[in-house]
Amino acid sequence: MSRFVVKLLVVLALLPAPSMLSAQQAANAPSAPSTSSMTTALPQAVETASEGSAESSAKPSKGALAMPRELSPWSMFLSADILVKAVMVGLTLASLATWTVFIAKAIEFSVLRRRLRSALASIADARSLADAQFALGAKDSVLAFLLDAAMREARLSAGISSDSGIRERAASSCAEIVRAEMRRIRTGMGLLATIGAISPFVGLFGTVWGIMNSFIGISKSQTTNLAVVAPGIAEALLATAFGLAAAIPAVIIYNHFARVSKGYLELVSRSSGAAGRLLSRDLDRSHGAAVVRVAE
Repeated sequence: MSRFVVKLLVVLALLPAPSMLSAQQAANAPSAPSTSSMTTALPQAVETASEGSAESSAKPSKGALAMPRELSPWSMFLSADILVKAVMVGLTLASLATWTVFIAKAIEFSVLRRRLRSALASIADARSLADAQFALGAKDSVLAFLLDAAMREARLSAGISSDSGIRERAASSCAEIVRAEMRRIRTGMGLLATIGAISPFVGLFGTVWGIMNSFIGISKSQTTNLAVVAPGIAEALLATAFGLAAAIPAVIIYNHFARVSKGYLELVSRSSGAAGRLLSRDLDRSHGAAVVRVAE
């Protein structure tokens, strides 16, 4: 009996204690994060993720596209190629020349027509070249030159009995004055015709050059995105717009002055006819006086 008790005590002494077993199990088990450590780590992870996204947004990828620039006419002009700029500047100067000619010719035709109508009204009741010159006075108009030409021919042909020859020579002198007046009033019209004819083609040249440079830029950038290639094409098309802006007013103004000059030349023709009629009356009157003297 005593031996059994001793053996039982020895076995119980060799067995591990429960506290030691729980400690070993806890040591061998995987460690779990505590609540406080999780609470501290969560904001740090969120902050790290936000910093990473900010850095990624601040540094776009290599293939990202740039934002398109402003496409106002002035910015497109400044960004255009040097040759396209030269084309646009030249077309702008041509447009300024067109409007300068328009203002100058409008004033000129207005003054000439008013002056010539007044001169024709002044000699409406004249019976001879001398009376017409006296009625006209010192007015500067083409009618005064026509009357002077007729009077000079009559004076140079004094003593010549052929009235038809005098009339032909006077008509020739008047025709030269009319042609000179026609050339004078057409000053500047050739410039309008030239601007109206070639401005669209000059603008088209600038457009072709600009589009060619745009395609070269497309091949270098290796992209066909419209946001990238549109500014260069828009700059090129602006040259065509400049060409049309210079050509359309030039053509309209040229056609307007063609009609106005035609009306003015009709007044000049009337003046030439008036001078011829006055010369014819003087010749007939001089022959009538000669016949009366012979009869006496």
